[in-house]
Amino acid sequence: MHALSLLSLQAPYLDTAADQLCFSLDLTERPALAEREVLVGGVRVRMRLLGASHQVFVGPVRETVACLPGAARGLPPRLTRQQGDCTYDFSATTARLDPFEFSAQVADVLGRAADAEHSLCGVFPGSPEAVTAVVVEASDEAVEASGKALPTRLSWRTWHTYPQDGQIVSTHTTLEAR
Repeated sequence: MHALSLLSLQAPYLDTAADQLCFSLDLTERPALAEREVLVGGVRVRMRLLGASHQVFVGPVRETVACLPGAARGLPPRLTRQQGDCTYDFSATTARLDPFEFSAQVADVLGRAADAEHSLCGVFPGSPEAVTAVVVEASDEAVEASGKALPTRLSWRTWHTYPQDGQIVSTHTTLEAR
């Protein structure tokens, strides 16, 4: 297991249901329960676990998926936008699973986070299956930018699990250099 990849969070689990999640690319830092900054292919990535889900900051991108008071609820199934010199592509799905499938999927998420070089995963008190996880990866290809080779593609996946109703929200984001 990599350092800081799996944490027991010392805060109440604030997300009450998957349908309460909101999406933003415009928010500044929210109060974080845990944070990890990594260099992935020469790119600085900040993963942040909130009391209400996650934030990922990389270059011009400030992705937030969280329960946000007063914000429009719901995640876009797909969103593509230009962010600085990159193309940002986000997708989200929500699955409702029976208890056995849910437990198996949560175990898979925990394993993926533990095995990944660049991850941050928090387990909330009250249920070992109340999890928020972020895993970041870079492509092997590189592009020359600012005098150094940077990955042409950076991606991250997140999972937000809701044991009380057997739901898992999965997101996948890619940034591709233009």
